[in-house]
Amino acid sequence: MVQGFNDYPTFCRSCQSATMASQLLRLAEESGLSPGESELAVNPFDGLPFSSHYYELLEQRRALPIWAARFIFLEQLESSPSGVVLVSGEPGSGKSTQIPQWCAEFALARGFQKGRVTVTQPYPLAALSLALRVADEMDLTLGHEVGYSIPQEDCTGPHTLLRFCWDRLLLQEVASTRGTGAWDVLVLDEAQERSVASDLLQGLLRDARLGNLPDDPRVVVVTDPAFEPKLQAFWGDPPIVHVPRGPGRCPTPIYRDTVPTDRVEAACQAVLELCRKEAPGDVLVYLPSEEEISLCCEFLSREVGTLAVPGLPPRVLPLHPGHGQAVQAVYEDTDSGARKVVVTHWLADFSFSLPSIRHVIDSGLELRSVYNPQIRAESQMLRPISKCQAEARQLRAKGAPPVFLPSGSCLCLYPKSFQELEAPPLPQPRVCEENLSPVVLLLKRRQIAEPGDCHFLDRPAPETLMQALEDLDYLAALDDEGDLSDLGVILSEFPLPPELAKALLASCEFDCVDEMLTLAAMLTAAPGFTRPPLCAEEAALRRALEHADGDHSSLIQVYEAFIQNGADKAWCQTRGLNWAALCQAQKLRGELLELMQRIELPLSQPAFGSEKNRRDLQKALVSGYFLKASGVGPSILPE
Repeated sequence: MVQGFNDYPTFCRSCQSATMASQLLRLAEESGLSPGESELAVNPFDGLPFSSHYYELLEQRRALPIWAARFIFLEQLESSPSGVVLVSGEPGSGKSTQIPQWCAEFALARGFQKGRVTVTQPYPLAALSLALRVADEMDLTLGHEVGYSIPQEDCTGPHTLLRFCWDRLLLQEVASTRGTGAWDVLVLDEAQERSVASDLLQGLLRDARLGNLPDDPRVVVVTDPAFEPKLQAFWGDPPIVHVPRGPGRCPTPIYRDTVPTDRVEAACQAVLELCRKEAPGDVLVYLPSEEEISLCCEFLSREVGTLAVPGLPPRVLPLHPGHGQAVQAVYEDTDSGARKVVVTHWLADFSFSLPSIRHVIDSGLELRSVYNPQIRAESQMLRPISKCQAEARQLRAKGAPPVFLPSGSCLCLYPKSFQELEAPPLPQPRVCEENLSPVVLLLKRRQIAEPGDCHFLDRPAPETLMQALEDLDYLAALDDEGDLSDLGVILSEFPLPPELAKALLASCEFDCVDEMLTLAAMLTAAPGFTRPPLCAEEAALRRALEHADGDHSSLIQVYEAFIQNGADKAWCQTRGLNWAALCQAQKLRGELLELMQRIELPLSQPAFGSEKNRRDLQKALVSGYFLKASGVGPSILPE
């Protein structure tokens, strides 16, 4: 680390700003050198000379639309009276990769005491992907100066200056500490996604009044232009940096006259037609669910090999959370010459910009889990995407620097009237659609007595907040004054829904901790089954994993068979199991076990399959999920 930036003199505000500007300019000039201009340019973050690969990526970075706003952004970041800066720009303009790097330069130049820039993402895979890309662009080692924090994986170190983080993890950190957390600059990226954690973090930070906090922290909120007016009003008219539109023209969308009865087949046929036409550029397909993504990928993988096209056959790649870290394959082999067909859903509406995409096929639908407080249960809702999402998907076909290819296309598998009449203008705020018990538990841990008093971008219904308080009270997580009880403090330690955390704690009493750990991990990780069996043989192998006691015991049996077979990927494929999801469950189980050992909770030996264990497991589950229990019998029927 370069020590010269830490010798920051204490002058008046104007002198400090002038010194700051000169240091930022020097950093900017250093990073703008090319190999021919200087052979001694040193990376200010690790003190090592820049590699030739750094300069290759630097040319690509300079071509991004966001680069034109570089100095304006740094000036606003330094001079913002409230400490808040909004950045508004289209998807693919380079906001998510360049803004964090400039914030790191800002923190380094100021010699911040905490010395950390934290960047939140609404999806763990997006945080991982961006950390890999930014570390490469900055010519730094992942896990040292640049790192990431996602569930079951913390790739950071004592010298990490720039950390990419899942927003829910940061919310848990903020709820567990006083102040605003261990950061000096916080970048809230993709605010238009409206995740619960992002909305709640903004409310907590607004209440904290950054200007009154020590060390002069900064907050950067990055959003799509459609969401800019709402954020501007919420934050009290802070300075806004507008990212100019990049080169290239967005193709005119082609709408279907009617909605196809089989979305997967319609999308597959459209992809095959593009491949036969040999139109240049990669293809991005949007479908509503992970099951449909899997079916589409399997069909296309069989068909593309039979196409009579020059060169290598197209590569079909899924992009969704259940695929785990394997989604990084969408960025690999860019020079192989093979066309990529990436099949995804809402995950890639704003995240995962792929420069080589020139063709988009959009179903116009999304499948989301929506909580119904009246029945205390989630349901899967198939609904139209918002106009903001539709526009973002169409912009993907424009491509991004350094790749601009002609003749892009955007095929919408729905009529134009479908979008105009049924699509909302913006994505639905998740805080109005999720079970708020985990949120209220975190707010209580933060010692916010009345969750309704917290500022929300969109306030949830009062009855939803009241029901969340009631549920926590039923779980004994609150005391008579409405504050967290000792049990509630323990429940808030677990990265689980409160009901599941209570069931896990109850398993200590009923001597079935081993089985409950497995079940908690399997219920929290991505689904282990992503599609129906494809053939009779696969169906028979899957039936052998089923348990007579039902789904919960079947999940435990699937996990144990997975471990007994060495977590083998081929074993999973022959049974139609999601290998990445089971690996995620294995990591989460280890994390939960470590947490229980740290807080010295009693454990138990494995006993799955015995009659006593069966009854004990049922008792533990009912201890947490008693509000969802029901029964039919003479003893409970009305007389």
